[in-house]
Amino acid sequence: MQNGPLEGVRITEFTTAWAGPYATCLLALLGAEVIKVESRRRLDHSRNLSFSTGIKFSGPDESSVFNTLNLNKLGITLNLKKPEAVELAKRIIRVSDATIENMRPGVMARLGLGYEDVSQVKPDIVYLSSSACGQQGPASRYVGYAPTFAALGGASHITGYEDWPPSNFMGSIDLRSASTSAAAILTALLYRQRTGEGQYIDLASQETISVLIGDVLLTHIMTGRIPMRQGNRDETMAPHNCYPCRGQDNWISIAIGTDDEWQALCKAMGKPELARDERFSAARNRWGNQAALDQIISEWTRNQEACEVMGKLQEVGVAAAPSLSSEGLFHDPHLRERGVFMQVQHPVLGNDWVIAPPWRLSATPATVRRHGPLLGEHNEYVFGELLGMSREEIQRLEKEEVIY
Repeated sequence: MQNGPLEGVRITEFTTAWAGPYATCLLALLGAEVIKVESRRRLDHSRNLSFSTGIKFSGPDESSVFNTLNLNKLGITLNLKKPEAVELAKRIIRVSDATIENMRPGVMARLGLGYEDVSQVKPDIVYLSSSACGQQGPASRYVGYAPTFAALGGASHITGYEDWPPSNFMGSIDLRSASTSAAAILTALLYRQRTGEGQYIDLASQETISVLIGDVLLTHIMTGRIPMRQGNRDETMAPHNCYPCRGQDNWISIAIGTDDEWQALCKAMGKPELARDERFSAARNRWGNQAALDQIISEWTRNQEACEVMGKLQEVGVAAAPSLSSEGLFHDPHLRERGVFMQVQHPVLGNDWVIAPPWRLSATPATVRRHGPLLGEHNEYVFGELLGMSREEIQRLEKEEVIY
């Protein structure tokens, strides 16, 4: 099996939760060898708890969440409170191409593993620090999780209904930050390949969210207006909403961008006369009469299956799709045919469902080659084979809780 386009790249990881681990998971799916450094004194908390569901796991190797976020990685244990463990970490970094951490700013430096320390032993290292608000600035010491990234980045304020408070985002925000981290590391590796020089990457999750709502920022800069929450409605398109379908909590999303699409929707609903109705005959009129328009469309959709409505509208060129629940996604025939969901054999979990790599590379495919690492599973390989340490030395360090 091919190992992907990043075969030969080694990354040392000091991260927990979602924003750090998913970044290196993406790179591991592309073939990089990722060595995840943990400690029995400080586990990646996704081994113990799922923040999004509230599920607690009885042991460090029983978390499907951890497994999904750490596919293809190698796992070792180092108690970084011990000086010998820090020196071992530096030896691993010395034979690596990149390293990533998402501790609070200053923690890695206090441990002796900050960029200044690491670049002394590996001058061309690519080193990424991921934090809530960056390594410098008045908010740099703030503790952050996905909801705070979203709030500080501006996404929460513009998401939700007009008469509701800002939305509270969860893990999807972490994954957006993680994807940005992966892209930044790839960019720096390309630069190193061309110049032979490494570099430091200061990544602020707040900023990774802000750049994704650039239109909102530009609106304020250019007009002074502050865009607000408007539910499912669009600035110019109408209709543009989710409409109820048959069954409990089933919805169809419909978006109309042109007069031709509007006329096609009217015909599909069996109401061609609506296209001539003065309230709806032009885009501006439709936008100004959305409440009445949404009521008419809802009356047509509510007694039909969502997929049935999608079929009718897509056939005539109207953008329409069911709002899929997690169950709907898992059983969606299109995603099934594309192999989006797959099972990975895990020593503790058995056949565990995971999500396949999100890219289809024809020459160097991304692949899931193995489950997420058990706690300390690859100590023998990393310390013995990679660093050339004897079994006796490894056992001594285990007894002294350095490798721990």
